[in-house]
This record gives sequence, C-alpha cells and structure tokens, in this order.
Amino acid sequence: MIATPPGTAEYEPLTAADAAVLFAPLAGEEALVVAVSGGPDSVALLALLAEWASRGRPRLLAVTVDHGLRPEAADEALMVARLCAGFGVEHRTKRWLGHKPQTGLQEKARAARYALLAEEARAFGAAAIVTAHTLDDQAETLLMRMAAGSGLAGLAGMAPRSSVNGVVLARPLLGVEKARLVATCKARELSFVRDPSNDDPRFARIRWRELLPELAQDGLTAERLGQLARRLARADEALDALAVRALATLPAGEEAGERWFDFARLCQEPEEIVIRGLALALAAAQDSDEEADVPLRLARIEDCAQALIAAAREGRALRRTLGGFRLSLAGDGVLTLSREGERRRGVHPATV
Repeated sequence: MIATPPGTAEYEPLTAADAAVLFAPLAGEEALVVAVSGGPDSVALLALLAEWASRGRPRLLAVTVDHGLRPEAADEALMVARLCAGFGVEHRTKRWLGHKPQTGLQEKARAARYALLAEEARAFGAAAIVTAHTLDDQAETLLMRMAAGSGLAGLAGMAPRSSVNGVVLARPLLGVEKARLVATCKARELSFVRDPSNDDPRFARIRWRELLPELAQDGLTAERLGQLARRLARADEALDALAVRALATLPAGEEAGERWFDFARLCQEPEEIVIRGLALALAAAQDSDEEADVPLRLARIEDCAQALIAAAREGRALRRTLGGFRLSLAGDGVLTLSREGERRRGVHPATV
C-alpha cells in the first residue's frame, strides 16, 4: 500500500548539508548500490543520495528485492522504479525465487536479500552496498542481542561499515532517528510504502519495536541505546587489540599441519583476553573465509577456554574439541591445535 507520510513536525528533515556529512565516508567510491525497499527510510536515503551524488560523486544503482512473499511487492517495486526515474538513478528489481521456509523466514529472507544485492553490486562494479538502517534499528538490534545473551561484539550492534558476501555494507544513517527520515519524505513530498510485516508480532524484532516507546518513558531511548552500542564497540575493539598483542608475545609454532602456543603464559592475562586469544588462534588456523562464515557461539568458546585455564593453572593435560579442531593441552601448558576432521566451523570471540 502506498502511503503519504504522516506529520512529523517535531522532527527536522535531513538537509543537503546533513547528507554531505553523513555520506562523506562514501565519497571515494566509484559506484554504489542502494538498497531501496520503498519504505520511508530507504526512500529518504535514495533522495538524499541522488542529490548528493549528482555533484560528480559515485554512480548509483538502486536495487529493490522482491521476496515473493506479498502480492503487493511487485507494485511497490514499480513505485520505486518511478521514483528512481525521477531522480535519474538506474533501478533494478531482483526476485527471491524458490522455496520459502516456514521457520526463520526473516533471517532467510535477509540472507537472500544481501546475496542478491551483492550480486548486483559486483555486476555494477560497485564495492559497497548502502542501506537505510537507522538509530531505531540499532536500538532494536541491541535489545534483541541483550535478550540472546550476546557478548561485547554483539552488543556493539550494527557497524557503520561492515562486509556481507564479500562486499562492503555501509549504513550512513545509523545515528539518525527514523522519524527524521519520515520528515524528510514529507518535506520532499515523497510517498512511501508500508510493509504489513513490520507490524507482525510473530517476529521478535517487531515485539521489541513495540516496547521501545515504553522504555523511552524511563529514559531508555533509542539515542541512549545507540550511545551504549558505540561505547561497547569501542571497548570490544580495544579488547581485541589487547588479545592480538598478547598472542604475538607468546612462544608459538607450526609443524605438520598443527599449530601450538604457550597457553599457560597466555593465562597470565585477564580471563577475557585469554578467551579472545583462544578464539583468535582458532580463527587464524582456518583454511578459508568460508569456514569463518559459520561462527561458534560465545558460550562454547567461554566453556572451552575456562576448562583449559583451570587445567593450565593446575599443570594437568586436557583435550577438548572446538570449531572443527582438537585442542590438546600438555602438562607444561603448551596448547596444540589440530584438525578434527571434515566438520568445520569458524569462530569469533564475541559471537552469539
């Protein structure tokens, strides 16, 4: 359904000057793919990017993904195509074909969307995909990951710049409230579509979204949650750097396909650094990026690391398996990593 933006007088629309600051990190790109669903966030992103890029900046390709889940989606893609024509931006519609799962639908649809966007980015010669994730999205993500028991990396939320399917994923609006994007659409007299799935309480993200106004009444606003995510991202980055530095100082080696290092000496560091160091050592032993695409849960890494720490401090041997590896701790505190077999999984120290 196409809707006219509601009144948002209390929020100021984004200006060209705002856009110049937000999009500055993208100025060095030759070409960009812009994910445009037709909702207010992505329509505002499209309008602002088209205006910004018209001054000799990156070539733009807008891509709409039709997941084949709603009959209205085809008409919504046509609406986006008309908007793009008015902005002078090339537009393509990609369709998610094949079987649609009965469970985990949102997650599978998201994975399919990014795969299709990355495919178009490579075909267009673009090194980056730009999405319209907002401060509200970041707040929802943080709440969901808190409920899931995430570590610091998970609680850092979405990064302004990350990677998906081998392509840069840029989120320039991550610090902007959704209401300001709606106000931007209103100021520019742009219509947008409303996806009914955004009101479906079957999805966890929607249930958290409905709680945000109530949380905000007691001070837990999207802005505060976004600030928390940024601080946790900063702490996570610092701890990773300390873990890398600690690993670099250890006696270590590799022989006949096995890697070893002095785990007992690593145990002189704080427990968090030991856990991250173990995860980083396992990640370094992986053969390919594909292995690291299926990360272990943080709880499994913690459980293994804590068992190894206890054994190392008592001077006893211990064997565990983790991430497709056999971990053999000798009585002298040396830990050896060797392949467990064909079953392989990747690791990251703060994945959930």
